[in-house]
Amino acid sequence: MNTENHKVDYVKKEIPSKIKKIGFVLTVIGLLFIILAYISNPVRSGFNNIILLMFLSSIGVGSLFLVALEYLAGSVWSTPFRRISEFMSATLIILPIVALPAYFYLHDLFHWTHVESLDELLQAKAGYLNIEFFSIRTIAFFAIWIVFFLFLIRNSFKQDKTFEQNLTKRNIKISAVFMPFFIFTVTFFSIDWIMSLEPHWFSTIFGVYYFSGTVLAALAILTLIVVPLNEKGYLVKGLVKDHYYSLGALMFAFTNFWAYIAFSQYLLIWYANLPEETFWFLQRWEGGWIYLSIGLILVRFLIPYIGLLSQPSKMNPKRLIKMSAWILFAHFFDLFWLIMPTYGKGEFVFGWIELGFPVFAAGVLIIIFTYFAGRFNLVPSGDPKLKRAIDFRL
Repeated sequence: MNTENHKVDYVKKEIPSKIKKIGFVLTVIGLLFIILAYISNPVRSGFNNIILLMFLSSIGVGSLFLVALEYLAGSVWSTPFRRISEFMSATLIILPIVALPAYFYLHDLFHWTHVESLDELLQAKAGYLNIEFFSIRTIAFFAIWIVFFLFLIRNSFKQDKTFEQNLTKRNIKISAVFMPFFIFTVTFFSIDWIMSLEPHWFSTIFGVYYFSGTVLAALAILTLIVVPLNEKGYLVKGLVKDHYYSLGALMFAFTNFWAYIAFSQYLLIWYANLPEETFWFLQRWEGGWIYLSIGLILVRFLIPYIGLLSQPSKMNPKRLIKMSAWILFAHFFDLFWLIMPTYGKGEFVFGWIELGFPVFAAGVLIIIFTYFAGRFNLVPSGDPKLKRAIDFRL
């Protein structure tokens, strides 16, 4: 096969070393705060650890979802950006380590682990909610995600050297197999680590709620990295603001989708008015949590909605950088709102203990990106769609 038709003018530029240094500094500072937090209040730190786990899981598996989605859809516009999602999906590799500290405190974090004091409802759920099965599921989820990650990026990295079209066909098949696994694993992972913190509460839409936040976080981290890289000439030549539009449009679309799912969940529970459902929202409407509940509407929906509403805003580099950073903050805010009221029990909690976990997350994500960026191309230069992708215009 003549590969010349698929080659593009790409010269790899090294990421400044100061970026890696910033990542290491943030990671060390965050880790020190986390250690001190566990010494000071291990249970509260365990809840924050779950927030950290769910945030990094969103970045990792959400990025892998975007990679698989491009292969399945045959998308062209996103091809120059796909490598960044491949890099960020490597976050999946560290998830078992991130989960480990919280796992040591399962008895303090999850009420269903108190077998001796389970009521009739929780006894009926004991076949699913028990430590052994919980552990097996968590290990299986991590293993499935990491295996698909390794297969997909191996073929993609190999294609940079060989320019084989068959590698794209292989990844399409792998992506088709991955998607059903993605749907089930993300759903049950969110049920296990977030929803089961309140095991009496149930919501048939919670998996979709976490899915919407996961994809939105993956789009945000992709945009936050891609736009500055392209503006400073680290990607291929020929990418223009038209290529940014779909990033902005997708973040806008999933912001609306999240709002729709969140409101649907609240409306159904409010309308049914069943005590076993409403108590979960009442916890978040007491004490200081009421301000976070109201703030969630502003932080998670209204600000990104207004910020990305117009077509020019979806193509404006500075606006995209600001909005993607804000969306990542909003996702962490959302996870805090979902998880910490179980610890607070009506009393709002926030202090220095909470600060180390997001700082650590930021440092780790920077290190992961710089590690892979130093060893592989920033664009999939061997992908046969890349030339068409550069010529993409709205």
